[in-house]
Amino acid sequence: MFGERVRARRNDLGWSQEVAADACGVHWTFLGQVERGQRNLTLHNILKVARGLEVDPATLVSGLPAPEE
Repeated sequence: MFGERVRARRNDLGWSQEVAADACGVHWTFLGQVERGQRNLTLHNILKVARGLEVDPATLVSGLPAPEE
């Protein structure tokens, strides 16, 4: 769900993965993995992605289910 929100925000901005990744300070393959739910992000990277996508980090994480142990 986090990745879906990232992709939706990127699309709202009309940005390619490459442009968004550059704005976020990450590699475009990393951003693609985030969007597909293949990466577990640290708080640091969540903040980088949110800042790059010009969105409040809470918008990306609000209501997400807690990870299973």
